[in-house]
Amino acid sequence: MTDYSTNAIGLFLGQWWTVLLRGLAAVAFGVLVFAWPHLTLATLVLLFGLFALTHGTFSLIAAIANRQKTRSRWLTAFEGVIGIWAGIVTLRSPLMTAMVLMFFIWVWALVTGILRICEAIRLRKEISGEVWLALSGVILIVFAFMLRLRPVLVSFDVAWAIGACALLFGLFEILLGRELRSMQHASA
Repeated sequence: MTDYSTNAIGLFLGQWWTVLLRGLAAVAFGVLVFAWPHLTLATLVLLFGLFALTHGTFSLIAAIANRQKTRSRWLTAFEGVIGIWAGIVTLRSPLMTAMVLMFFIWVWALVTGILRICEAIRLRKEISGEVWLALSGVILIVFAFMLRLRPVLVSFDVAWAIGACALLFGLFEILLGRELRSMQHASA
């Protein structure tokens, strides 16, 4: 394997637990959205802000923890920065309108989805769980396009769409985390 391959695998294998925690955070977010059938916009903003901040923080931890300078590290770091940005912006403005919230969720989903697909393509020969990484990116991009094509959604429809996306995204993250953990144990 090349130095790049070893470093890229190290980035993901060494921090498999951050991937797992991101998945658990997404599932928790999705479950909370479905658990409150009459979710208010303010609650949805708070939940999304906390989720985006958590996801971004764990992505940034994974990128910083790897001291090697690989391109995958920078993709993960950028994903973390986008998540932290989206989380802070939504938490600082809890009374934002539905359209503004949808814009921030759209930006987060689109950029994160693209970055995840780029990471999966870059690592397709290095890790065996790249399909979960790519699928999580595809789910986010499809969700982002759903938001753009139908900008005037009732808050109930938005909540259900966000909850479903979060559950699928979280499931793929958890499967990726388990796959990376298995790879780490196999290589040890």
